[in-house]
Amino acid sequence: MRTIQVTEIANNIRDMCIEANHFLTPDMEEALAEAKKEERSLLGRQVLRQLEENLQIAGEDMIPICQDTGMAVVFLEVGQEVHLEGGCVEDAVNEGVRRGYGEGFLRKSVVEDPLLRKNTKDNTPAVIHYTIVPGDRVKITLAPKGFGSENMSRIFMLKPADGMEGVKNAILTAVKDAGPNACPPMVVGVGIGGTFEKCALMAKQALTRPVDSRSDIPYVKEMEEELLEQINHLGIGPGGLGGRTTALGVNINVYPTHIAGLPVAVNICCHVNRHSVRVL
Repeated sequence: MRTIQVTEIANNIRDMCIEANHFLTPDMEEALAEAKKEERSLLGRQVLRQLEENLQIAGEDMIPICQDTGMAVVFLEVGQEVHLEGGCVEDAVNEGVRRGYGEGFLRKSVVEDPLLRKNTKDNTPAVIHYTIVPGDRVKITLAPKGFGSENMSRIFMLKPADGMEGVKNAILTAVKDAGPNACPPMVVGVGIGGTFEKCALMAKQALTRPVDSRSDIPYVKEMEEELLEQINHLGIGPGGLGGRTTALGVNINVYPTHIAGLPVAVNICCHVNRHSVRVL
């Protein structure tokens, strides 16, 4: 049994909030650089250059890469041989978010009630998902989620008879309806299967995969590649101003489901697709 103090979780999440809001992950940087080379639209290339310049300024001057610094979504994969001590894990996560957003001078965007709309003034609480896994490590994935793209996300409760074509049409419909509102070029996370809430969670998790990764399941890999190609022929383009770079990646996660259902969730993220991963 390995012991980890919850203060370690708080300290790491504090740093990850600042890191994710100021720097892209290497896979996202590479995807944007490749998109700039491949984009044929003059206006599209100009938008991509501006995005690249914005990222450079953000890193050099330590200002956020987007004014919407998001709601903190935290995935905790806790090894079953880990003993967490020193306080409540949920409190530690929120303490890390509170410090990260305060000390990092990040915008506080969370309201304590969805209808009364009073700001919590420290960007807490985070949305936390826990998983118990084998081993003696704790893996933290932090994904600050801005709501320009979050608001464009969809869930479709399809019929089994809709099949693969129905799934593809649902994903394309979500992207078309999002258009420029999701700040393209976007990353499209998809969850297929499970239940109403499980497919949404899988779609969110899919956004934290490397953007250049592909599923190990052959038919899913083919869907990811086909849909990326189809999305990039929609003509939405960078900033919604036309071009072929509408999406930088399509990541699909699947899970078993009920004989009577075919749930599909599409969680869209803008070009920054912020996330940070650490293992304690």
